Amino acid sequence: MSNTYDLIVIGGGPAGMSSAIYGSRSRLNTLVLESKRKTGGQPSTYHDMENYPGVPETTAPELMDNFREHAEKFNTEFERGEVVDLEVNGLEKIVKTKKGTEYKAKSVVLATGAEPRKLGIEGEEELKGKGVSYCATCDADIFEGLDVVVVGNGNSAVEESIYLTKFVENLTMIVIHDEGVMDAEKILQEKAMENDTIDFVWNSVVEEIKGEGMVEKAVVKNIKTGEKQELDCHGVFFFVGRVPNTDFLKGTIELTENGYIKTNDEMETNQPGVYAVGDVRNKVVRQVITAAGDGATAAVMAQGYIEEEDYWQNNVLKSDNSVLVAFWSVTDQESMDMISELESMGIEDNDYRFVKIDTYKNRLISNRYDIEEIPTIVKLVDGEVTEKLVEPSTKEIESIL
Repeated sequence: MSNTYDLIVIGGGPAGMSSAIYGSRSRLNTLVLESKRKTGGQPSTYHDMENYPGVPETTAPELMDNFREHAEKFNTEFERGEVVDLEVNGLEKIVKTKKGTEYKAKSVVLATGAEPRKLGIEGEEELKGKGVSYCATCDADIFEGLDVVVVGNGNSAVEESIYLTKFVENLTMIVIHDEGVMDAEKILQEKAMENDTIDFVWNSVVEEIKGEGMVEKAVVKNIKTGEKQELDCHGVFFFVGRVPNTDFLKGTIELTENGYIKTNDEMETNQPGVYAVGDVRNKVVRQVITAAGDGATAAVMAQGYIEEEDYWQNNVLKSDNSVLVAFWSVTDQESMDMISELESMGIEDNDYRFVKIDTYKNRLISNRYDIEEIPTIVKLVDGEVTEKLVEPSTKEIESIL
């Protein structure tokens, strides 16, 4: 099996698999690398899925299974591997896994997502997997008929609390805000308020988790009065945000202070041919539908990048002859006139290669050579720029031939 691909997608969540679907359907040889045993990303750890347009009746895991099946339909390959390094050498990108396997690609989509944020309170790490959990879908059945505490009040916290009520006896949500104030969407708040199994402790935080081998109590502190109380419980679920998986990108990809990847609207990072999608990129809305949209955008941009770079490499940088490149646009009459004039000059009869670059379609190449005005002519010898003419006259063109 070859380890060389057109497109490598790092991460198998909704954003990554959306990129894979669009990439493979465009006939790009595509690989998805996923560190977890099962693809699906964050949604695969949830249950309810009520807001994916056009799919009113499904669960989150079922939807993710459909994403994968769709990608496989277009011959996307899937491999398990934790990526620990990314090297960018022009058109060649090298992806390295923890086990030492190397993959090469012309373009890479970073869809590594984010992991549950840990509060670092006393007892949290010691009792992880012993009553402390970050995934309701994974662990709900363990707490059937028991009492649990949920920390958090955003969409994920409320959705997962509602799901947990199908299993547990009693559930107490610890909310840092004043009574009746939550960060979740109104419709979710209403569902939680109407659920008889859910109780609320307002203006409070969990300060400590106690237990001998298993969770037994949660120490809750009121942030206004300082008063503490111990809640008897068998489990504590944390849904207090997530941390992006970007440690392996430091020094290669530009990140925010919080570790999220900086991109533009085209999902482009600071490295040409490397894109970031989904929860790992710096954005406002983090939903399955927005992740899928990111993935589609990145794959389309990656396809254009690969085609553009392949053409430039084969027709310009690797040319045995000197190359005259004319940067033009169909929307600019002066540049169109220049193209007509150049074509009538018989440039290729003088051992030149003549290449036309539409600045609208070939934005990356235009930016690389600082094309700010059109028409512009660039002369390259052995891949290096030797002359550059902006809005040239016929005499100037003849002088560089």
